[in-house]
Amino acid sequence: MFDPKAEAMSRDERAALQRHRLWGLVDRLLVAGGLQARRLRDAGVKSGADVTLAELHRLPFTTKQDLWDHYPLGMLAVPRDQVVAVHGSTGTKGRPTLVGYTRADLDLWAAMCARSLACAGATELSTVHNAYGYGLFTGGMGIHQGAVALGATVVPMSGGMTERQVRMIADLRPDVLTCTPAYALRLGEAAAEAGADLSSLQAGLFGAEPWSEELRAAIEAVLPLKAMDVYGLSEIIGPGVATECLEQNGLHVNEDHFIVEAVDPATGEPVAEGEPGELVFSTPTKQALPLLRYRTGDLASLAHGECDCGRTLVRMSKIRGRVDDMLVVRGVNVYPSEVERVLLGTGLVAPHYQLVLDRRKPEHTGLLVACEAAGEGAAEETTAGLARAVQAELGLTADVRVLPAGTVPRVEVGKAVRVVTWESGPAPLPGLG
Repeated sequence: MFDPKAEAMSRDERAALQRHRLWGLVDRLLVAGGLQARRLRDAGVKSGADVTLAELHRLPFTTKQDLWDHYPLGMLAVPRDQVVAVHGSTGTKGRPTLVGYTRADLDLWAAMCARSLACAGATELSTVHNAYGYGLFTGGMGIHQGAVALGATVVPMSGGMTERQVRMIADLRPDVLTCTPAYALRLGEAAAEAGADLSSLQAGLFGAEPWSEELRAAIEAVLPLKAMDVYGLSEIIGPGVATECLEQNGLHVNEDHFIVEAVDPATGEPVAEGEPGELVFSTPTKQALPLLRYRTGDLASLAHGECDCGRTLVRMSKIRGRVDDMLVVRGVNVYPSEVERVLLGTGLVAPHYQLVLDRRKPEHTGLLVACEAAGEGAAEETTAGLARAVQAELGLTADVRVLPAGTVPRVEVGKAVRVVTWESGPAPLPGLG
């Protein structure tokens, strides 16, 4: 553990710490004024002392729309001259979401990412090959700062230039790889094509997009490492909010700095422990952009209990999907990650696929599942087996197309594009016409 006192704290001790930090957050928001202060006062909150952890669910939410409405940095809680960095993302709908950081925020972020790397078994003797993108996106810089805080050696490759990435891994012999899960697959395939030796790798921290247990198995089949999930979003701080340890049984949420809830996406009411819900975070120790009850749109479940690694932090499941990514296909609600789980679970396909929503005509409401076969079996048999599995597991009738190897685009930079919409014109992939 990077910070054993915090990561293995008793539940009662952590609750007391959260309570005091929550009081401080509310007081700072009230002093700063603005949207969150107005909502707190409308809810009858006059000071932090009015708030308890047990009643947190009664306080107002903050949303991405709020950040958009106050673009670019209208929700800061500190003077502008205290902001030393700006990060953000385009978000799922392409609209910018910008986040300011003070020096203390950057230090906190580095410490959280150091915890993440330590979760994966990294030490000050490690070399971290960082293939997350650098820039406004928080992935590259966050992991970079975490590796420095841990005392490890970091190789700041960023994304793309796959041939050079493989060469650097083979030459520098890193033990930790950090990138998106889709790019981890690409690196494994490229290494096999080049005959490169990547045997130094022991662990991978893969995040920035939902991915299934079945994709974990696919990654571990092409790379000689344990594949672990890391979670974060720029509005909360970036990567380092939660991470799987070597036990691979849930992501440890750094809840001394990020108070997490799971709520029903429709009603906003808390869900029972172990039940999937929308993750909601409060950030009691952030300075520039502290948020109270921020709705992430990410769906996961929460569970308490000590892990075999010794951490007592609450654990969240892998992300099931996003509220705004849900597909409605002929009346059936389904998330892309659920389709991935079924496809890869059959063992019939390679871990490369795209879901195509056919919208060329108003009456078209179907889903095309484009994938590549995993073996030499007949395409007809593979297609029929996949269609049966999707129907049996998800109750969804899909048009499955098994395409030649290499047809589905590989990720070179950024996140995998799992869903495309066919509005008009030629097919988005060869073989779908």
